[in-house]
Amino acid sequence: MTLVAEQPAVVFDRRAYRLTSIDMLRGLVIVVMALDHVRDYLSAYHQNPTDDPNVSLSLFATRWITHFCAPVFVFLAGTSVGLMADRKTPLELNGFLLKRGLWLILVEVFVISTAWTLAPLGIEAAPFHGHIFIVMQVIWVIGASMVILAGLQLFGQRTCLFTGAAIVLGHNLLDPIWPAGGGLGWPLWVALHSPMSKVAGPFGVWFAYPLLPWIGVMLLGYGTVGIFRFPPARRNATLLRMGLVLTATFVVLRALDVYGDPHGWQVQARGITATMMSFLNTTKYPPSLQYLLMTLGPAAILCAFADRIHGAVKDALVMFGRVPFAFYVAHLYLIHALAVVLGISQGFAASQFLTYFLFLPKRYGVSLPGVYFAWILVIAMLYPFCRWVAAVKARRTDWWLSYL
Repeated sequence: MTLVAEQPAVVFDRRAYRLTSIDMLRGLVIVVMALDHVRDYLSAYHQNPTDDPNVSLSLFATRWITHFCAPVFVFLAGTSVGLMADRKTPLELNGFLLKRGLWLILVEVFVISTAWTLAPLGIEAAPFHGHIFIVMQVIWVIGASMVILAGLQLFGQRTCLFTGAAIVLGHNLLDPIWPAGGGLGWPLWVALHSPMSKVAGPFGVWFAYPLLPWIGVMLLGYGTVGIFRFPPARRNATLLRMGLVLTATFVVLRALDVYGDPHGWQVQARGITATMMSFLNTTKYPPSLQYLLMTLGPAAILCAFADRIHGAVKDALVMFGRVPFAFYVAHLYLIHALAVVLGISQGFAASQFLTYFLFLPKRYGVSLPGVYFAWILVIAMLYPFCRWVAAVKARRTDWWLSYL
Protein backbone atom coordinates (compact mmCIF):
# COMPACT_ATOMS: atom_id res chain seq x y z
CA MET A 1 0.00 0.00 0.00
CA THR A 2 1.14 3.54 -0.70
CA LEU A 3 0.33 6.79 1.04
CA VAL A 4 -0.95 9.45 -1.33
CA ALA A 5 -3.32 12.38 -1.32
CA GLU A 6 -6.97 11.67 -0.59
CA GLN A 7 -9.04 10.44 -3.54
CA PRO A 8 -12.70 9.48 -4.01
CA ALA A 9 -13.91 6.05 -2.98
CA VAL A 10 -12.68 3.31 -5.26
CA VAL A 11 -15.95 1.36 -5.27
CA PHE A 12 -19.15 3.01 -6.47
CA ASP A 13 -22.15 2.23 -4.28
CA ARG A 14 -25.69 3.49 -4.68
CA ARG A 15 -25.96 3.82 -0.90
CA ALA A 16 -24.71 7.38 -0.59
CA TYR A 17 -24.21 7.19 3.18
CA ARG A 18 -21.28 4.75 2.83
CA LEU A 19 -17.78 5.95 3.72
CA THR A 20 -14.80 4.16 2.27
CA SER A 21 -12.75 4.63 5.46
CA ILE A 22 -15.42 2.87 7.53
CA ASP A 23 -15.74 0.05 5.01
CA MET A 24 -11.98 -0.41 4.88
CA LEU A 25 -11.69 -0.61 8.67
CA ARG A 26 -14.62 -3.00 8.88
CA GLY A 27 -13.11 -5.14 6.12
CA LEU A 28 -9.77 -5.25 7.90
CA VAL A 29 -11.24 -6.45 11.18
CA ILE A 30 -13.38 -9.17 9.62
CA VAL A 31 -10.38 -10.48 7.70
CA VAL A 32 -8.40 -10.53 10.95
CA MET A 33 -11.38 -12.16 12.66
CA ALA A 34 -11.11 -15.03 10.18
CA LEU A 35 -7.56 -15.64 11.45
CA ASP A 36 -8.91 -16.23 14.95
CA HIS A 37 -11.50 -18.72 13.76
CA VAL A 38 -9.00 -20.55 11.56
CA ARG A 39 -6.79 -20.86 14.64
CA ASP A 40 -9.77 -22.15 16.63
CA TYR A 41 -10.61 -24.94 14.20
CA LEU A 42 -7.33 -25.86 12.51
CA SER A 43 -4.64 -25.25 15.12
CA ALA A 44 -3.12 -28.00 17.20
CA TYR A 45 -3.39 -25.60 20.17
CA HIS A 46 -7.09 -25.58 21.13
CA GLN A 47 -7.20 -23.44 24.27
CA ASN A 48 -7.27 -19.65 24.38
CA PRO A 49 -3.61 -18.56 24.09
CA THR A 50 -4.11 -15.54 26.33
CA ASP A 51 -5.19 -17.88 29.17
CA ASP A 52 -1.79 -19.60 29.15
CA PRO A 53 0.94 -17.69 31.03
CA ASN A 54 3.62 -19.76 29.28
CA VAL A 55 2.39 -19.25 25.72
CA SER A 56 4.78 -18.12 22.99
CA LEU A 57 4.76 -14.52 21.80
CA SER A 58 3.73 -15.55 18.27
CA LEU A 59 0.69 -17.48 19.48
CA PHE A 60 -0.25 -14.73 21.95
CA ALA A 61 0.01 -12.10 19.22
CA THR A 62 -2.10 -14.20 16.85
CA ARG A 63 -4.90 -14.17 19.40
CA TRP A 64 -4.33 -10.63 20.72
CA ILE A 65 -4.57 -8.90 17.33
CA THR A 66 -8.04 -10.36 16.89
CA HIS A 67 -9.22 -8.52 20.01
CA PHE A 68 -9.74 -5.51 17.76
CA CYS A 69 -12.45 -7.26 15.76
CA ALA A 70 -15.54 -7.31 17.97
CA PRO A 71 -15.22 -3.76 19.40
CA VAL A 72 -14.67 -2.22 15.96
CA PHE A 73 -17.40 -4.38 14.43
CA VAL A 74 -19.97 -3.34 17.06
CA PHE A 75 -18.90 0.32 17.17
CA LEU A 76 -19.08 0.67 13.39
CA ALA A 77 -22.48 -1.02 13.36
CA GLY A 78 -23.68 1.87 15.52
CA THR A 79 -21.90 4.38 13.28
CA SER A 80 -23.54 2.95 10.17
CA VAL A 81 -26.95 3.23 11.81
CA GLY A 82 -26.17 6.86 12.62
CA LEU A 83 -25.30 7.59 8.99
CA MET A 84 -28.48 5.83 7.94
CA ALA A 85 -30.45 8.16 10.23
CA ASP A 86 -29.74 11.00 7.81
CA ARG A 87 -32.21 9.49 5.34
CA LYS A 88 -34.78 7.89 7.67
CA THR A 89 -37.17 9.40 10.19
CA PRO A 90 -36.72 8.24 13.81
CA LEU A 91 -39.85 6.08 13.52
CA GLU A 92 -38.65 4.52 10.26
CA LEU A 93 -35.27 3.84 11.85
CA ASN A 94 -37.02 2.35 14.89
CA GLY A 95 -38.86 -0.16 12.73
CA PHE A 96 -35.78 -1.04 10.73
CA LEU A 97 -33.62 -1.60 13.82
CA LEU A 98 -36.24 -3.74 15.54
CA LYS A 99 -36.60 -6.01 12.53
CA ARG A 100 -32.89 -6.10 11.76
CA GLY A 101 -31.98 -6.78 15.39
CA LEU A 102 -34.46 -9.63 15.81
CA TRP A 103 -33.34 -11.07 12.46
CA LEU A 104 -29.71 -11.12 13.59
CA ILE A 105 -30.60 -12.86 16.86
CA LEU A 106 -32.48 -15.55 14.93
CA VAL A 107 -29.53 -15.94 12.55
CA GLU A 108 -27.18 -16.38 15.52
CA VAL A 109 -29.39 -19.07 17.01
CA PHE A 110 -30.26 -21.10 13.92
CA VAL A 111 -27.60 -20.38 11.28
CA ILE A 112 -24.37 -19.33 12.95
CA SER A 113 -24.57 -21.71 15.90
CA THR A 114 -24.97 -24.53 13.39
CA ALA A 115 -21.82 -23.31 11.62
CA TRP A 116 -19.89 -23.58 14.89
CA THR A 117 -20.93 -27.21 15.42
CA LEU A 118 -22.26 -28.62 12.11
CA ALA A 119 -24.67 -30.46 14.40
CA PRO A 120 -28.09 -28.77 14.12
CA LEU A 121 -29.90 -31.71 15.77
CA GLY A 122 -27.62 -31.91 18.81
CA ILE A 123 -24.15 -33.05 19.89
CA GLU A 124 -23.98 -36.50 21.42
CA ALA A 125 -20.45 -36.26 22.80
CA ALA A 126 -19.69 -34.85 26.26
CA PRO A 127 -20.30 -32.30 27.63
CA PHE A 128 -23.37 -31.70 25.43
CA HIS A 129 -25.18 -35.02 25.95
CA GLY A 130 -27.50 -34.60 23.00
CA HIS A 131 -28.35 -30.94 23.50
CA ILE A 132 -28.49 -28.56 20.56
CA PHE A 133 -25.65 -26.14 21.25
CA ILE A 134 -26.48 -22.45 20.82
CA VAL A 135 -23.61 -20.00 21.28
CA MET A 136 -24.48 -16.31 21.58
CA GLN A 137 -21.59 -14.22 20.33
CA VAL A 138 -21.00 -11.05 18.32
CA ILE A 139 -24.04 -11.32 16.00
CA TRP A 140 -26.25 -11.78 19.04
CA VAL A 141 -24.96 -8.67 20.78
CA ILE A 142 -25.23 -6.61 17.59
CA GLY A 143 -28.82 -7.74 17.13
CA ALA A 144 -29.82 -7.20 20.75
CA SER A 145 -28.03 -3.84 20.85
CA MET A 146 -29.95 -2.76 17.75
CA VAL A 147 -33.21 -3.55 19.52
CA ILE A 148 -32.14 -1.32 22.43
CA LEU A 149 -30.91 1.38 20.04
CA ALA A 150 -34.25 1.28 18.22
CA GLY A 151 -35.88 2.79 21.30
CA LEU A 152 -33.08 5.04 22.54
CA GLN A 153 -32.47 6.74 19.19
CA LEU A 154 -35.95 8.25 19.49
CA PHE A 155 -34.48 10.45 22.25
CA GLY A 156 -31.66 11.74 20.07
CA GLN A 157 -27.99 11.05 19.43
CA ARG A 158 -26.84 12.97 22.49
CA THR A 159 -28.88 10.71 24.76
CA CYS A 160 -27.36 7.66 23.08
CA LEU A 161 -23.86 9.12 23.43
CA PHE A 162 -24.20 9.84 27.16
CA THR A 163 -25.88 6.50 27.85
CA GLY A 164 -23.21 4.61 25.93
CA ALA A 165 -20.40 6.50 27.68
CA ALA A 166 -21.95 5.80 31.09
CA ILE A 167 -22.15 2.08 30.35
CA VAL A 168 -18.63 1.77 28.94
CA LEU A 169 -17.04 3.89 31.68
CA GLY A 170 -19.06 2.48 34.56
CA HIS A 171 -19.87 -1.18 33.94
CA ASN A 172 -16.65 -2.36 35.60
CA LEU A 173 -18.08 -1.07 38.87
CA LEU A 174 -20.20 -4.24 38.72
CA ASP A 175 -17.17 -6.54 38.74
CA PRO A 176 -17.01 -7.06 42.54
CA ILE A 177 -20.75 -7.67 42.95
CA TRP A 178 -21.95 -9.34 39.74
CA PRO A 179 -21.83 -13.17 39.60
CA ALA A 180 -18.76 -14.09 37.57
CA GLY A 181 -18.87 -16.98 35.13
CA GLY A 182 -22.52 -17.77 35.84
CA GLY A 183 -23.29 -21.46 35.49
CA LEU A 184 -26.47 -23.43 35.05
CA GLY A 185 -27.90 -22.39 38.39
CA TRP A 186 -27.88 -18.65 37.75
CA PRO A 187 -30.88 -16.66 36.45
CA LEU A 188 -30.80 -15.39 32.89
CA TRP A 189 -30.11 -11.77 33.84
CA VAL A 190 -26.57 -12.75 34.82
CA ALA A 191 -25.77 -12.92 31.08
CA LEU A 192 -26.02 -9.14 30.93
CA HIS A 193 -22.54 -8.84 32.44
CA SER A 194 -21.05 -12.32 32.68
CA PRO A 195 -20.61 -15.33 30.40
CA MET A 196 -23.01 -18.06 31.44
CA SER A 197 -24.72 -21.25 30.31
CA LYS A 198 -28.38 -22.14 30.39
CA VAL A 199 -30.28 -25.32 29.49
CA ALA A 200 -33.72 -24.75 27.97
CA GLY A 201 -35.41 -27.95 26.86
CA PRO A 202 -33.34 -29.52 24.08
CA PHE A 203 -31.07 -26.46 23.85
CA GLY A 204 -27.86 -25.76 25.68
CA VAL A 205 -27.27 -22.02 25.39
CA TRP A 206 -23.92 -20.39 26.11
CA PHE A 207 -23.94 -16.61 26.39
CA ALA A 208 -20.29 -16.07 25.47
CA TYR A 209 -20.75 -12.32 24.91
CA PRO A 210 -22.37 -10.56 27.90
CA LEU A 211 -24.75 -7.96 26.54
CA LEU A 212 -24.54 -4.81 28.68
CA PRO A 213 -21.09 -3.41 27.72
CA TRP A 214 -21.67 -4.14 24.03
CA ILE A 215 -24.84 -2.06 24.14
CA GLY A 216 -22.63 0.76 25.37
CA VAL A 217 -20.20 0.29 22.47
CA MET A 218 -22.97 0.44 19.86
CA LEU A 219 -24.52 3.50 21.50
CA LEU A 220 -21.13 5.22 21.38
CA GLY A 221 -20.81 4.39 17.70
CA TYR A 222 -24.23 5.90 17.05
CA GLY A 223 -23.71 8.87 19.36
CA THR A 224 -20.40 9.93 17.83
CA VAL A 225 -21.56 9.65 14.22
CA GLY A 226 -21.36 13.44 13.87
CA ILE A 227 -17.59 13.06 13.51
CA PHE A 228 -18.13 11.13 10.27
CA ARG A 229 -20.26 13.96 8.87
CA PHE A 230 -17.33 16.39 9.10
CA PRO A 231 -15.37 17.28 5.96
CA PRO A 232 -12.61 14.67 5.44
CA ALA A 233 -9.73 16.77 6.81
CA ARG A 234 -11.58 17.73 9.97
CA ARG A 235 -12.97 14.21 10.41
CA ASN A 236 -9.57 12.59 10.17
CA ALA A 237 -7.93 15.12 12.49
CA THR A 238 -10.66 14.51 15.07
CA LEU A 239 -10.31 10.73 14.77
CA LEU A 240 -6.55 11.00 15.20
CA ARG A 241 -6.87 13.10 18.36
CA MET A 242 -9.51 10.79 19.79
CA GLY A 243 -7.46 7.71 18.99
CA LEU A 244 -4.34 9.11 20.65
CA VAL A 245 -6.30 10.14 23.76
CA LEU A 246 -8.02 6.75 24.07
CA THR A 247 -4.75 4.86 23.59
CA ALA A 248 -2.89 7.04 26.11
CA THR A 249 -5.75 6.62 28.59
CA PHE A 250 -5.45 2.86 28.25
CA VAL A 251 -1.72 2.95 28.97
CA VAL A 252 -2.23 5.12 32.07
CA LEU A 253 -5.18 3.12 33.43
CA ARG A 254 -3.45 -0.18 32.82
CA ALA A 255 -0.22 1.00 34.41
CA LEU A 256 -2.05 2.27 37.51
CA ASP A 257 -4.10 -0.94 37.66
CA VAL A 258 -6.78 0.56 39.89
CA TYR A 259 -9.90 0.49 37.69
CA GLY A 260 -11.17 -0.65 34.34
CA ASP A 261 -10.33 -4.36 34.28
CA PRO A 262 -11.01 -7.14 36.80
CA HIS A 263 -7.67 -8.82 36.08
CA GLY A 264 -4.53 -6.83 36.70
CA TRP A 265 -1.14 -7.31 35.14
CA GLN A 266 2.02 -8.53 36.83
CA VAL A 267 5.74 -8.40 36.26
CA GLN A 268 6.65 -11.85 34.97
CA ALA A 269 9.70 -13.87 35.93
CA ARG A 270 10.14 -14.87 32.27
CA GLY A 271 11.17 -11.33 31.37
CA ILE A 272 9.96 -8.20 29.63
CA THR A 273 8.17 -10.02 26.79
CA ALA A 274 6.03 -12.03 29.18
CA THR A 275 5.40 -8.89 31.25
CA MET A 276 4.24 -7.02 28.16
CA MET A 277 1.87 -9.87 27.31
CA SER A 278 0.45 -9.66 30.82
CA PHE A 279 0.04 -5.89 30.40
CA LEU A 280 -1.88 -6.35 27.14
CA ASN A 281 -3.98 -9.26 28.37
CA THR A 282 -7.14 -7.33 29.19
CA THR A 283 -10.57 -8.87 29.69
CA LYS A 284 -12.86 -9.50 26.71
CA TYR A 285 -15.71 -11.40 28.41
CA PRO A 286 -17.21 -8.96 29.25
CA PRO A 287 -15.18 -6.28 27.43
CA SER A 288 -13.58 -4.17 30.12
CA LEU A 289 -13.02 -0.43 29.87
CA GLN A 290 -9.30 -1.06 29.42
CA TYR A 291 -9.98 -3.62 26.69
CA LEU A 292 -12.16 -1.15 24.79
CA LEU A 293 -9.64 1.67 25.15
CA MET A 294 -6.86 -0.66 23.98
CA THR A 295 -8.78 -1.59 20.81
CA LEU A 296 -10.93 1.39 19.84
CA GLY A 297 -8.09 3.88 20.30
CA PRO A 298 -5.72 2.40 17.70
CA ALA A 299 -8.72 1.67 15.45
CA ALA A 300 -9.61 5.39 15.44
CA ILE A 301 -6.00 6.24 14.54
CA LEU A 302 -6.06 3.80 11.63
CA CYS A 303 -9.41 5.17 10.45
CA ALA A 304 -7.90 8.67 10.46
CA PHE A 305 -5.35 7.57 7.84
CA ALA A 306 -7.62 5.27 5.83
CA ASP A 307 -8.44 7.91 3.23
CA ARG A 308 -4.74 8.25 2.36
CA ILE A 309 -4.30 4.56 1.61
CA HIS A 310 -4.84 3.26 -1.92
CA GLY A 311 -4.14 0.14 -3.88
CA ALA A 312 -5.42 -3.38 -4.44
CA VAL A 313 -5.27 -4.31 -0.76
CA LYS A 314 -7.47 -1.40 0.24
CA ASP A 315 -9.90 -2.14 -2.59
CA ALA A 316 -10.23 -5.72 -1.35
CA LEU A 317 -10.74 -4.61 2.26
CA VAL A 318 -13.40 -2.09 1.22
CA MET A 319 -15.18 -4.82 -0.71
CA PHE A 320 -15.11 -7.20 2.27
CA GLY A 321 -16.23 -4.37 4.55
CA ARG A 322 -19.35 -3.81 2.47
CA VAL A 323 -20.53 -7.41 2.90
CA PRO A 324 -19.64 -8.25 6.52
CA PHE A 325 -22.71 -10.39 7.15
CA ALA A 326 -22.19 -12.54 4.05
CA PHE A 327 -18.49 -12.90 4.91
CA TYR A 328 -19.22 -13.83 8.53
CA VAL A 329 -21.71 -16.59 7.77
CA ALA A 330 -19.75 -18.04 4.84
CA HIS A 331 -16.36 -18.03 6.56
CA LEU A 332 -17.56 -20.05 9.55
CA TYR A 333 -19.03 -22.81 7.39
CA LEU A 334 -15.95 -22.85 5.18
CA ILE A 335 -13.49 -23.03 8.08
CA HIS A 336 -15.42 -25.79 9.82
CA ALA A 337 -15.64 -27.75 6.57
CA LEU A 338 -11.88 -27.42 6.14
CA ALA A 339 -11.45 -28.72 9.70
CA VAL A 340 -13.44 -31.83 8.80
CA VAL A 341 -11.29 -32.40 5.71
CA LEU A 342 -8.09 -31.86 7.70
CA GLY A 343 -9.28 -34.17 10.45
CA ILE A 344 -10.05 -36.98 8.00
CA SER A 345 -6.63 -36.51 6.37
CA GLN A 346 -5.04 -36.92 9.82
CA GLY A 347 -6.89 -40.18 10.48
CA PHE A 348 -9.86 -38.97 12.54
CA ALA A 349 -13.51 -39.74 11.90
CA ALA A 350 -15.64 -36.95 10.41
CA SER A 351 -18.12 -37.36 13.27
CA GLN A 352 -15.47 -36.16 15.74
CA PHE A 353 -15.66 -32.72 14.15
CA LEU A 354 -19.41 -32.25 14.52
CA THR A 355 -18.84 -30.23 17.68
CA TYR A 356 -17.59 -26.90 18.98
CA PHE A 357 -13.89 -26.21 18.45
CA LEU A 358 -13.03 -26.44 22.16
CA PHE A 359 -13.88 -30.15 22.01
CA LEU A 360 -12.00 -31.19 18.89
CA PRO A 361 -9.91 -34.36 19.32
CA LYS A 362 -6.48 -34.25 20.88
CA ARG A 363 -3.42 -34.54 18.64
CA TYR A 364 -5.40 -32.93 15.81
CA GLY A 365 -4.42 -29.76 13.98
CA VAL A 366 -1.53 -27.91 12.37
CA SER A 367 1.23 -25.64 13.61
CA LEU A 368 0.99 -21.85 13.60
CA PRO A 369 2.53 -21.44 10.10
CA GLY A 370 -0.10 -23.87 8.85
CA VAL A 371 -2.78 -21.73 10.47
CA TYR A 372 -1.58 -18.64 8.60
CA PHE A 373 -1.45 -20.56 5.32
CA ALA A 374 -5.02 -21.79 5.86
CA TRP A 375 -6.13 -18.25 6.74
CA ILE A 376 -4.81 -16.89 3.44
CA LEU A 377 -6.50 -19.79 1.65
CA VAL A 378 -9.83 -19.00 3.32
CA ILE A 379 -9.66 -15.33 2.34
CA ALA A 380 -8.81 -16.26 -1.24
CA MET A 381 -11.67 -18.74 -1.42
CA LEU A 382 -14.17 -16.22 -0.05
CA TYR A 383 -13.07 -13.37 -2.31
CA PRO A 384 -15.13 -14.28 -5.44
CA PHE A 385 -18.31 -14.87 -3.42
CA CYS A 386 -17.97 -11.65 -1.43
CA ARG A 387 -17.12 -9.66 -4.55
CA TRP A 388 -20.32 -10.92 -6.20
CA VAL A 389 -22.43 -10.03 -3.15
CA ALA A 390 -20.82 -6.58 -2.97
CA ALA A 391 -21.56 -5.97 -6.65
CA VAL A 392 -25.23 -6.90 -6.16
CA LYS A 393 -25.54 -4.59 -3.14
CA ALA A 394 -23.76 -1.77 -4.98
CA ARG A 395 -26.08 -1.71 -7.96
CA ARG A 396 -29.38 -2.51 -6.24
CA THR A 397 -31.29 -1.03 -3.31
CA ASP A 398 -33.88 -3.77 -2.68
CA TRP A 399 -35.10 -3.64 0.93
CA TRP A 400 -34.04 -7.22 1.68
CA LEU A 401 -30.42 -6.47 0.83
CA SER A 402 -30.24 -4.44 4.07
CA TYR A 403 -30.53 -7.72 5.94
CA LEU A 404 -27.49 -9.32 4.26
